[in-house]
Amino acid sequence: MPGTLETSVLQIEVPVVVRVGERQMRMSEVLALVPGSIIELNKRSEDELDLLINNKQIGNGTAVKVGENFGLRVSYIGNVRERIEAMGAVEGEAVV
Repeated sequence: MPGTLETSVLQIEVPVVVRVGERQMRMSEVLALVPGSIIELNKRSEDELDLLINNKQIGNGTAVKVGENFGLRVSYIGNVRERIEAMGAVEGEAVV
């Protein structure tokens, strides 16, 4: 049936991650971590957060409070091709 494959593909769930920041640490520093340790990140508190799909950045935005939870107000999102590639399409494959 036409459209069935497309509809099925659009129902696939992918991991969505909002990255606050990152840094490199020596293994000795990682092993020394205890509850209460503070890890300083490479972003200022007012910087936008990264939006990742399958560990590939597709956009960014600002942190917001949604009820009792955190959320992300998206301020930039890549085009459809960039988003599809982040979801696992191999570069060079036809994107419909």
